[in-house]
Parts: sequence; C-alpha cells; structure tokens
Amino acid sequence: MLSAHFNRHGLLPPKDYDMSLAELRRSKLIKGPDRTTSDWDMVWRRKLVSHLKILVGQLWQAGITRIFVDGSFVENKPFPHDIDGYFECGKRDFLSGDLERRLNAICPEKIWTWDLNSRHYSEDSPDKAQLPMWHLYHVELYPHYGQGSGIPDRFGNELTFPSAFRQDREGRPKGIVRIRPEGHSEVRHDKD
Repeated sequence: MLSAHFNRHGLLPPKDYDMSLAELRRSKLIKGPDRTTSDWDMVWRRKLVSHLKILVGQLWQAGITRIFVDGSFVENKPFPHDIDGYFECGKRDFLSGDLERRLNAICPEKIWTWDLNSRHYSEDSPDKAQLPMWHLYHVELYPHYGQGSGIPDRFGNELTFPSAFRQDREGRPKGIVRIRPEGHSEVRHDKD
C-alpha cells in the first residue's frame, strides 16, 4: 500500500509502489495527500482508475502482467489530465502485430494501437494529438520491449520508458506505481 508522502516537489519518493487496483482506489492518490486539500478531485481520479481497470484487464487477458502507471496522476496535482503508463512485452510479439491483434480481439472499441496516424486532436486535447485509447479513457499505456520512449534526458539522450517514467520533466527522480494483479502478494523491489 502507498504510505509515502509527496516530497516538496509534489512527487512520490523514488521507488516502485506495488499496488492492486483495489489498493490504488483506497490510496492517497485518490483520497488526496491530506484532508485540507479542498480542490483535490477524487471523483475524477476514481473515474480514471475505473478506466485504467478496463485497459489493465485487457492487458492481463492478453498475457501482460508488468504494468506501470505514472504521469500527473501519481503526483500531488488536484486534477490530473490523464493516466500515463507503460507495460512490458516481448519485442517480437509487439513488432509482429500479434499483441495488438490480441488486445483488439478483447476490446470491443478496438482502441489498441500506437500508430502515429491514429492520433488526433479533440476539445479535451487541443494542443496534443492523442491515441484512440486516450480519447475514450484518458489513459495512455505504451508497450516497452527495450526501445526508446521519445523522451530525452537533460543531455538529449533518448530514455527508455522505465527511465523516463521514473523522473519528472526537470529530471528529478520520482516514484511510480506498478499495478499488481488482484490476489497476488506485494513484491518488494526497494531497499527500505
């Protein structure tokens, strides 16, 4: 369970926080860092987790179990625009299109794609073209098989998703949530 407090930059202390979706729903990422935060939008955060649950369930059905969520949702921001994340998959499974086909066979809306041509703008996102999954769920989950993320470090070198998602825009290290399937025990990867 998430017991850490946000640091002075509004970030979780750097480590992987293993949580089930039920634990995430009960965490301070939904309830807020304290009771004095009047503009904390619990209703919107709950809705985002409900949407995340749909996509995570589809990933689990497709055999993907290592799923991480990040972005403003795991920061001390009262109204996160969305949930960003990534999942680990096999390079061949992704590049062959097999993973995308399996996911779209499960998903009635057929929103699983990372094709740049599938991105488009909307009223909710006038400044950035988003993937179909974002337009339906306000969640973007990217496949990671060792490739770059398109996000540079402070020296201009492209980061992989695990590196990029464990720091903020200024390069400060931060925590990330690993979604653990319901019923599985917490696996600790930190040295606390």
